[in-house]
Amino acid sequence: MCGLAMRAAFVAVLLSLAATHADAQAVKLVNRFNDWKVYAHEGAAARICFAASQPSTSEPAGARRDSIYFYVSAWPKEGVKSEVSVKIGYPFRKGSAVTVTIGTTAFNLFTDDDKAFVADANAELKLIEAMKKGDVMIVRGTSQRGTQTTDTFSLAGLTQALQTVTAGCS
Repeated sequence: MCGLAMRAAFVAVLLSLAATHADAQAVKLVNRFNDWKVYAHEGAAARICFAASQPSTSEPAGARRDSIYFYVSAWPKEGVKSEVSVKIGYPFRKGSAVTVTIGTTAFNLFTDDDKAFVADANAELKLIEAMKKGDVMIVRGTSQRGTQTTDTFSLAGLTQALQTVTAGCS
């Protein structure tokens, strides 16, 4: 697993820990900005901050999936200011791509198990800029079984959430 995928997998674990009462100390909810939440984890080695949102709608309705999240993470110690990842709630079809559409602009992400990432740093910056300017983001992917899914995310509050993440979750 590449470093990018390992970091995003760690964020996914942190967010799932935040959802459980017993491990609430591991990950702290810093703030909520409309449809986006900002979390922080202060580990022995480094501080990790991330903004996360869940879709407002998911299709097909009734598809069996785990929790779905779109993340923008910061790993200040490693110089990472804004890393995009998606946890889709099912294993992706091997070799498939995910399409993130904002307005008329589409971005392709590569898949790794149940997660998707932007391969190119410049494309990642363009995606984040489009997210800041947009109102809605649509994520389309294909499951291992061939089911095509569409998840719609609100971008309301994203800019404030990213400002908080960039500021180190202050």
